[in-house]
Amino acid sequence: MVLSTMAEGAVRGLDSLGNSVSAQFFEPTLRLGVTGLARAGKTVFITSLVANLLNRGRMLQLDAARSGRIDSAYLQPQPDDTVPRFAYEDHLAALTGPNPHWPDSTRAVSELRLSLTLRPTGLLAGLQSPRRLHLDIVDYPGEWLLDLALLDKTYTQWSTEVLTRLPARQSAAGYLQLLTSVDAAVAHDEPQALALAAAFTAYLQAAREAGFYDCTPGRFLLPGDLAGSPVLTFAPLARDDSAGRGSLWREMERRFEAYKAKVVKPFFRDHFTKIDRQVVLVDALSAIHSGPQAVEDLRHAMGDVLAAFRPGRNGFLTSLLRGKRVEKILFAATKADHLHHQQHPQMTAIIEALTRAARDRAQFAGAETAALALASLRATTEEMRPHEGSDLPCVRGRLLSTGRQAAFYPGALPDDPAQLLAPARQGATHWLEGDYQAMQFAPAELQLKPGDGPPHIRLDRAAEFLIGDRL
Repeated sequence: MVLSTMAEGAVRGLDSLGNSVSAQFFEPTLRLGVTGLARAGKTVFITSLVANLLNRGRMLQLDAARSGRIDSAYLQPQPDDTVPRFAYEDHLAALTGPNPHWPDSTRAVSELRLSLTLRPTGLLAGLQSPRRLHLDIVDYPGEWLLDLALLDKTYTQWSTEVLTRLPARQSAAGYLQLLTSVDAAVAHDEPQALALAAAFTAYLQAAREAGFYDCTPGRFLLPGDLAGSPVLTFAPLARDDSAGRGSLWREMERRFEAYKAKVVKPFFRDHFTKIDRQVVLVDALSAIHSGPQAVEDLRHAMGDVLAAFRPGRNGFLTSLLRGKRVEKILFAATKADHLHHQQHPQMTAIIEALTRAARDRAQFAGAETAALALASLRATTEEMRPHEGSDLPCVRGRLLSTGRQAAFYPGALPDDPAQLLAPARQGATHWLEGDYQAMQFAPAELQLKPGDGPPHIRLDRAAEFLIGDRL
């Protein structure tokens, strides 16, 4: 019986290895993770990327599309039957229908498989059959991203960090007031724990609306079927060395550790460790509009995001036997269509500077990184408007709030990113020079020609960096 079981296990292992080798050689799969912080545009990025790979008329910077190596592209059922399918058709209809509107934000993990048939190239191309590449795109809520940094922290460390920054934020006043009546050393009381968790969740929601990114734990904002469970019923407390077993502090600590073990770790294991290429979307314009504190918060957040990945070049045997490592990471500043193209170089320089430390760590570990400014779906047109004897580079679009057309000038971004990052590092509360505005535009009505995907800015360059070498 034991020998039979061992033999069956060996056979299954060889079959699995054979299937993996076959997949690597004949129908390889490339897993692209799409991540980003709140309102960075992950859903729109995936929808537009897929639409423009299916209809490649606007993908001139993707070499395989420009040269005609991509023979066809089509959607297939994703391989993981336990993960919901990314609602591509619904999102595309929202963006391109008669009354275009932005689709709902990501609220759970989803996946989509796009298969590409590629024409053979080279001297022996006529003797070879077309090959296929499966592109599996994995989407997950940005609110869960920063939770991965919690894996290396204790409850005491996390609480200390959170409580240190709360006094400077008006949105935390309610929670801080509640803490004044809390004795962490007393026996745990569930109604009190619920009140603390509710007040802390209210602070996280307000902080996110104010433009801050350090809103952990992320599941507090998108609880799903965990709403009301003990694993989401804790909050930061100052350490009390007199707190013994059964105390409020000890119970909060236990629930924090349970959150890491039962929520964060499975998410990391099931999704992050399988990613080959990664794009991190950043709404840097909104952070700049929110002020220096939000910019500095975003810079720290980018470092925490990258620390969650295991960057390094992916070897063949490593892929089969030791798990995968992220080979390429793209940091993309979204909403480039909110700026005239004259300011795109400044926006790219800012996103490069914001992610400098994080990108240097990735490159040191062997991953290839890049940064650019893009718009997954172009919602504006450009124009020059006279103002006080000079022309201002503006964009025009349909306002999300009223639906009327308006021209917009966000302010002149500095040529030197240090003019933004230095005040942010120094703790400035407002910009001394310049007043940077943000505007919310609705999608424009589209009339697409056959063979064209939705209009974009540099989405083809992003695709070339992320998947071009595999095409």
